[in-house]
Amino acid sequence: MTTITILPHPEYAPEGKTIEAQRGLSICKNLLAAGVEIEHACEMVCACTTCHIIVRKGFDSLNEPTDMEEDMLDKAWGLSAQSRLSCQAKVGAEDLTIEIPKYTINHAKEGH
Repeated sequence: MTTITILPHPEYAPEGKTIEAQRGLSICKNLLAAGVEIEHACEMVCACTTCHIIVRKGFDSLNEPTDMEEDMLDKAWGLSAQSRLSCQAKVGAEDLTIEIPKYTINHAKEGH
């Protein structure tokens, strides 16, 4: 089983968390299934950047980003060379370590 380690984040994983992940499923869907309520304002259709993550370990095991994802990532706050939209990045065979950025472009959230 592949694991995803989430580095500490004040809202989504204050003490960090490691979850078992289903291969072939997006990082976002795996996080949500494990109770990590990462924001995903566009309902995972690659139309926003609220599920932006930085992959600190295992980046090369993920599927290649599409042109659409790369275009959206250009709008993400805190973009890095290891940035992905968690709704588009599919879990592969390697364990992952991810960081959920402290801020998103969607500063005001509806209902929480």
